[in-house]
Amino acid sequence: MALLKRKGPPAEGRGGFMKPRRNAGISSLLMFAIVIAAAIFVMSVFFRVSDVQVEGNVHYTDEEIIQAVDIEDGDNLFFFDRFGAISRAFAKLPYIEEVSVERKLPNKVVISIVESEALAYLELGDEKWTLDHSCKVLGKAAEGETGRLIPIVGFDPGTLYIGERLTAADGDGSAVDHLAEILYQMEARGLNLQVTRIDLSDPASVRFSYGGRYTVILGGAEKTEYKFGMFVAVLDKLLEGDLGIIDVSDTSAAHFSPN
Repeated sequence: MALLKRKGPPAEGRGGFMKPRRNAGISSLLMFAIVIAAAIFVMSVFFRVSDVQVEGNVHYTDEEIIQAVDIEDGDNLFFFDRFGAISRAFAKLPYIEEVSVERKLPNKVVISIVESEALAYLELGDEKWTLDHSCKVLGKAAEGETGRLIPIVGFDPGTLYIGERLTAADGDGSAVDHLAEILYQMEARGLNLQVTRIDLSDPASVRFSYGGRYTVILGGAEKTEYKFGMFVAVLDKLLEGDLGIIDVSDTSAAHFSPN
């Protein structure tokens, strides 16, 4: 008589074996949700701003920057809008060039500022308007402020908006781009304090006065950085009493014409 052997557990046994796995999966998801909810609760209740530090500001006070960023004691450290805070700072404070907002546990916010510096100015009627190296309009010059700034002549501006880039009355942005590159090169090379005027009357023959001794002809907008390198090289070769015109408009060679 043949003997029959059971090859596996009955169907009921298999079904009963799988149920603990499904229950374990549900329990894990539930536990994960509880942990997340608890973390959100802790962050929303316990991490409240009580210390705001401002770094790098010169033109603005700490209070002006904090007010522009719109952060107050008691705000949630994790849930306040950092990107919105940065946008508000740029919109309200034209001297700000760079800003970052950093959280530091458990309750501190650090606002780091890089401010624009007035480098030049435009005279419009009785008003003088200051510009930074990127041609951003910073505002009306304060009493005595223009003594250390570079006057810009021969340029017809469009409507001036504080905190916005300078525009030309004819809508042509090339002259503004050229001026911005000139100002950048002057500042980066430490030349700006010796520049007494930039003349944009002729876009093909832009020039500036330097040190009360030289008229420097840059020419058109091409290769501005290279032209400033040529100018600095010529300066190194001139004698203390030399006066005249330094022409770097032809990038193949610089020319000095003594007075």
